[in-house]
Amino acid sequence: MTTREKWLAQMLKIADPVIRNLAQEKLREQIPQEFHADRNCFILLEAFARTANGFAPWLELEGLSGKERELQEEYRRLIRTGIDRATDPVSKDYMDFGQEWGQPLVDVGFLAHAIVRAPQQMFYVLEDPVKKNLVSALKESRKINPCPTNWLFFSAMVETALYVMGEKDYDLTRIDYAVRMFEGWYKGDGVYGDGAEFRWDYYNSYVIQPMYVDILRVMEKETEEYRRLRPVVEERAAKYASVLERMIAPDGTYPILGRSVVYRFGAFQMLGQAALEHLLPTDLKPAQVRCALTAVLDKMTEAETLFDAAGWLRPGI
Repeated sequence: MTTREKWLAQMLKIADPVIRNLAQEKLREQIPQEFHADRNCFILLEAFARTANGFAPWLELEGLSGKERELQEEYRRLIRTGIDRATDPVSKDYMDFGQEWGQPLVDVGFLAHAIVRAPQQMFYVLEDPVKKNLVSALKESRKINPCPTNWLFFSAMVETALYVMGEKDYDLTRIDYAVRMFEGWYKGDGVYGDGAEFRWDYYNSYVIQPMYVDILRVMEKETEEYRRLRPVVEERAAKYASVLERMIAPDGTYPILGRSVVYRFGAFQMLGQAALEHLLPTDLKPAQVRCALTAVLDKMTEAETLFDAAGWLRPGI
């Protein structure tokens, strides 16, 4: 098995239960709900949005061939059907985009990021009624006020996705507020505070840096300030990516610290994105990143308890 085949197999093994059950309108029925019963009201959106966000660059990729191309076409169809099931109010798997507490804003933000990463496959090719439902779903999250932390980027990403989707009423103020606050929260050496305080965890990689880079890449055409700021933010992201790479030991282990440690591979989202989008510093080669992240993949997936008996990814490291 090649390294690419290994990565692809693990991605599909993790994502398939979510995407396939949603496409069949069986996600609510099948998804395990015993881990955190207090989160069951928004577990469907959590599962779908975060899966879609990680899946999106592969869905959007052109030029594949052979078996991988066949798989890609299959999952493109499944995820488009899933978007329909998730946003149609009469669907059994219709999701909560703004009614319950504030958590839906987080996952609408991840879904919006997926659309920004894969607009062709996750929006432009949708049928008009599905597009309308998806736009309405994203706008539903506007009733939730983000707290002054990384949540500002969830709100900003929703508006960025609406801009990509051609909506004229996207709110640049929400984007600008996030940009201005995080410029004030930059701590140096490639790291932002999560709010005014410095926190040494992986939220720079989970949310802050990937969303900031992609928001500016989309919105720079609207303001001179964003065009000037983009290379600065990308340079910080490159620095942070180099820090992340150094945190990986030769055996694929890395420091388990801070909040939300059970995201596993998500701890290195910015490192992967920096390689994908050619943001790596000159002294850090893509092959070096691939080898490091493959070591993490091998270490994380060697646990026999990674999946339950039905094939669902379980929380925990």
